[in-house]
Amino acid sequence: MPKVHKHILVLISGVLWSGVGIFLISLAFKWFDQLSTIQIIYACIGGLILGETIAYFGFLGLAYKNIIRINQYQNKVCIWAFQKWPTYILIAFMMSLGIFMRNTPYIPKFLLSPLYIGIGSALFIASFPYYFLLFKVGRKKNA
Repeated sequence: MPKVHKHILVLISGVLWSGVGIFLISLAFKWFDQLSTIQIIYACIGGLILGETIAYFGFLGLAYKNIIRINQYQNKVCIWAFQKWPTYILIAFMMSLGIFMRNTPYIPKFLLSPLYIGIGSALFIASFPYYFLLFKVGRKKNA
């Protein structure tokens, strides 16, 4: 397994969280052509409210826990150590559930859109502590 410095793990985490968040939001936006104007408005408002709530009560705490855990590493570690190993099982389950939900004809897109916007925006918001840490470390090195 390739090993990297802990700051690379922080960067990987931030980029992945941002990237997945943008991906989920873009999926929701692709469904907008199937929705009425009022459904789009509700999807956006509901999704953003949901996203703020998920970020505040869930993903930001997880991001800070990951940062604390990553900062405890002394030497180079496995490139996959940016998440706890059991978390990968949860990620696989969530990805499978998401694929199932968006491919089943029984769940209307006007219900999925706010959910995808919410989870996507929560992931995007929760990626910022990773970037702030990198910025802070970079400023200390340059000072």
